[in-house]
Amino acid sequence: MAAPETDFVVAEEDTAIPPAEPVALSRGRIVLRRFRRRRLAVAGLVILLFMFALAFIGPHLNSWGYKDKDYENFLTGPSATHWFGTTQIGSDVYAQTLRGLQKSLVIGLLAAVLSTGVAGVVGATAGYFGGWADRVLMWCVDLLLVLPSFLILAITSPLFHGRTWLLFVILLAAFNWMVTARMVRGLARSLREREFVTAAEVMGVHPLRIITRHLLPNMASLLIIDATLNVGGTIIAETSLSYFGFGVQPPDVSLGTIIADGTDSAMSFPWLFYPAGLMLILTVMAVAFIGDGLRDAMDDAAGTASGSGAGAGS
Repeated sequence: MAAPETDFVVAEEDTAIPPAEPVALSRGRIVLRRFRRRRLAVAGLVILLFMFALAFIGPHLNSWGYKDKDYENFLTGPSATHWFGTTQIGSDVYAQTLRGLQKSLVIGLLAAVLSTGVAGVVGATAGYFGGWADRVLMWCVDLLLVLPSFLILAITSPLFHGRTWLLFVILLAAFNWMVTARMVRGLARSLREREFVTAAEVMGVHPLRIITRHLLPNMASLLIIDATLNVGGTIIAETSLSYFGFGVQPPDVSLGTIIADGTDSAMSFPWLFYPAGLMLILTVMAVAFIGDGLRDAMDDAAGTASGSGAGAGS
């Protein structure tokens, strides 16, 4: 009678299901999960993706280009032929609006990424090396902060008319990185005292490699949020300069030039003004929602990580 009983016990042990172990989520997944819970941020991401798709795919849905002229339709309202109507000289408003949206998005994105990259490199270099390097770099930052950036951009941008629009991107990025550089410098000064930086220095790792491989990745959340928010700010700056005639120049267009041309006709011929204005509002609002969502998600993820670390230590 003992043998069957033993067999039964062994079989029961073989078929027992081990308890499931908790799966540790990476910080990136935590940020993504918390970002998804913010409806405004998700809606902003959807709107921004739609704007990019509309800007680059939408012109192919229409037979009119932004440089084309319809000499049989001057200042006509929206129709089956011209979806957003035409201008005083017969240009298709739909084609021009999407071209302006395309230009504003590209300029805003490139200038934001460039300014955030410069801020990260300058701030991390100043914070890590300290001494004379910190003093020289921060002196340059303070000098640029007190200069009237809009006035300088308005004066210098006409010098580049007729040349590549990438020079305009560089001008916008040149006056948009100083505040972020100061924040990055403070973080770098605290990170250089951490154990992983000290270990890298003891192993003889080159300082530039320490900055790019250890300091900047640990400040990725700040830099990502800054780049996201800079997109909206740069689009506003580009639109403002183009509105006053200092940005994108004819025959090319941007949202600023379209809004400037249609301002006087906003009440009498609304199709000249409101499509570009609506595109600008939606784009800037979407970028702002995304930036706020990323900031909240990363702050919550950092709080979760510190809380779990404290719990593990106890």
